[in-house]
Amino acid sequence: MNLAARILLVLASLSGLFGVGLSAAAAHVTGGNLATAAQFLLFHAPALLALVALMAAGAVNPMLAQIAGYVLVLGLILFCGDLSRRAFSGAALFPRAAPTGGILLMLGWLLVGISALLRLRA
Repeated sequence: MNLAARILLVLASLSGLFGVGLSAAAAHVTGGNLATAAQFLLFHAPALLALVALMAAGAVNPMLAQIAGYVLVLGLILFCGDLSRRAFSGAALFPRAAPTGGILLMLGWLLVGISALLRLRA
């Protein structure tokens, strides 16, 4: 992968990081809802598929990218799980589940970008 492609991958990961942050802020302003949880799941599904493809292509550091993927999944479980449970039952998953999930999602996106910068040389 050339430098220009690696830079675009890092910029894409920053877009994901800031997109999660702004979405979380919007959810706090509007109180969050089931649509937000659905959107997060739908937006992250292709991102996770792309991450697997990048790992297979050797474009990212495989160990760091794998960690990033699992951090993203855990963040989705906590953030979307909390919003969904609140929508269906009015109760939180557990205290601070959504903010913890949002922070994990942002960390996962940061790790994706770092994995592009630290990929192993073939």
